[in-house]
Amino acid sequence: MRLYDAYRAPNPRRVKIFLKEKGIEVETVMVDMGAMAHRSPEITAMNPLQQLPLLEFEDGSVLTESVAICRYFEELHPEPPLFGRDARERAFIEMWNRRVELNYLAAVAASFRHLHPAMAAAEVPQVPEWGEANKPKALAFLSLLDRELEGRPFIAGEHYSIADITAMVAFDFMKLSRLACPQDHVNVWRWYRAVSARPSAAA
Repeated sequence: MRLYDAYRAPNPRRVKIFLKEKGIEVETVMVDMGAMAHRSPEITAMNPLQQLPLLEFEDGSVLTESVAICRYFEELHPEPPLFGRDARERAFIEMWNRRVELNYLAAVAASFRHLHPAMAAAEVPQVPEWGEANKPKALAFLSLLDRELEGRPFIAGEHYSIADITAMVAFDFMKLSRLACPQDHVNVWRWYRAVSARPSAAA
């Protein structure tokens, strides 16, 4: 089994953090996205969407999408549970992970992809207006999150989960998108300091 990874890209990083939390080691192949290696014939044959990460099995089958890869490893290694401990917790983690993906990570990524000069060759066409339009969406979600985190330590409740991994990766990715969390979002900052202090955050 081999994991195809990329430096600094948010979705591959989600998987790396997840694996570190689980204490799982997987053979890794680094792909240079800056050199467009993710669009090579080899990667395209494994994933026609030309996206990373991807997990290649011994029989040649390929699993893509970061959350799907994490779910696979959760089934093999259920401890510590990062998708929830019971039906209710699993449902709330699923809800919050989706909220973070669709309303926060996607907005941060859109602002980066459509505004950063380094993405001009990859995002064709770049639509600067769309990049700018997504900045307030990301900040609005942080405001919502600050209110939600007033009553709990982690994104989906009392326990660290895949939702925290997704949110932390999005928070860190804001730097490349030239976005910053307002300092008065004290609950978000308290949460971020806690999750970014975990050893897995170095992934």
